[in-house]
Amino acid sequence: MATRRRSGPAPDVDAVVVGAGHNGLVAANLLADRGWSVLVLEAADHPGGAVHSDDSLRPGFVTDWYSSFYPLAAASPTLQKLELEQWGLTWKHAPAVLAHVFPDGRCALLDRDRDVTAASLETFGAGDGDSWLRVVAAYERIAEPFLESALSPFPPVRAATRLFRTMGTADAMRFARFAMSPVRRFGKENFRGEGATMLFAGNALHTDLPPESAGSAIYGWLLCMLGQTVGFPVPAGGSRGIIDALVARLTAHGGSLRFGAQVTSVDVAEGQARGVRLADGERITAGAVLADVAAPTLYTDLVGARHLPDRLNDDLRAFDWDHSTLKLNWALSGPVPWTAPEARRAGTVHLGVDLDGLSRYATDLTTGRMPEQPFALFGQMTTSDASRSPEGTESAWSYTHLPGSVEAGPDEIARQVERVEAAIEAQAPGFGALVLDRAVQSPADLNAADANLVHGALGGGTAAIHQELFFRPVPGLGRADTVVDGLYLASASAHPGGGVHGTPGANAAAAALRRAGHAGPVHRAVVDAAHRRIYR
Repeated sequence: MATRRRSGPAPDVDAVVVGAGHNGLVAANLLADRGWSVLVLEAADHPGGAVHSDDSLRPGFVTDWYSSFYPLAAASPTLQKLELEQWGLTWKHAPAVLAHVFPDGRCALLDRDRDVTAASLETFGAGDGDSWLRVVAAYERIAEPFLESALSPFPPVRAATRLFRTMGTADAMRFARFAMSPVRRFGKENFRGEGATMLFAGNALHTDLPPESAGSAIYGWLLCMLGQTVGFPVPAGGSRGIIDALVARLTAHGGSLRFGAQVTSVDVAEGQARGVRLADGERITAGAVLADVAAPTLYTDLVGARHLPDRLNDDLRAFDWDHSTLKLNWALSGPVPWTAPEARRAGTVHLGVDLDGLSRYATDLTTGRMPEQPFALFGQMTTSDASRSPEGTESAWSYTHLPGSVEAGPDEIARQVERVEAAIEAQAPGFGALVLDRAVQSPADLNAADANLVHGALGGGTAAIHQELFFRPVPGLGRADTVVDGLYLASASAHPGGGVHGTPGANAAAAALRRAGHAGPVHRAVVDAAHRRIYR
């Protein structure tokens, strides 16, 4: 093992990881694999962060309290290398991937059988089935180098070179245009009917990108293509199956975890991270600190403005969060009685709006208005994994976004809950009569349960292009290295952003290993020189 050379006594551990979310656990695993002594510190009484499930809503009904479906995890090169299936992770699939139910009752279906998807989309526009198959074939041609490019440290020189060689100059130029396109425009150029466009646009709004936003096409396209090729899988027994596997793997490789251990500051001396301090006053020294913490919290609260360049402090004040989230969770006495038969087979259901309604909803969020017609995402977890609730019942949830610029009070939350449930009832008459138990998670509830979900934002910051690549989390290098030597950003606030794929954690681990290697001092000198130019 190579550890970073430093003066003074040996640290307590080679690395402290702040936060036992999936990114923190990925980072810890990769360092432990290299023989590092690793300690993960988690403020909560359990690991996982926003990947957590239990049966506290109703005994026998497993609820995913945050994320549920994991196409990015299934496709992630990082998670594939960890071989979590050997540590207890088992994937399950619903009969169909996703259904978008239109207000008029029509339904567009995304099925893992591409011919079934194509047949569904053909009913919306002549030729749309063939157009879908062409889009899928084009994706499959570039899938491996594209995913490697998207889910690797920035800039992804080798992967991007492979991607360019695979596509060639002509296709690469058109792909770059597509990557900057709004999803509404992409749909108009490639499909006649609304069905395919709504699949892409609805998936784009799994982030905070409206149909008219630059870059929304590639987000919607990626999730749709993953849905077509790997599905929207769920862990058997609940979302914590991912976390249980990561923890089991970590401890088997010598890593350790402590819960109820709230880190209140990163110790910084002479521009270097020396360790962390806990709420009870305990100090833990470390050769490296990797923070699965939202960027503004890390820099402002744990490091402190006095250790940062003035220009970086200014940039942090402009950090742009994604939309707030309102989540409803139900234990149901029976399957959801959707009038659209396709929706009964789908793990994920989108509903409430058509394309223009989606644009109005997004505009409401941007302008600080509570949407009167919300776009809702609905998860049918027992349909996806029969172990989630007793036979003949359903464990289900729905979420919608709220404007992050408005602090919603109890009355406003109650109205939005009514609107979401009314939208469900309109497409599934009798839904309300099936409810055995319900739990509502407001943005404040989400933030209270996980400090990284600031204002109930799930993505670690907006997915808009002005805060991606080398603009994430602020204008800089787009890498895990921070202005503090030995401190690495390992959360969704880092490139490439939100979603359960483990890349921010992997990037942070790679940066720490690079700094500890023989070329580490040279690498750090280059990073410091770049930071001086960026933040002068």
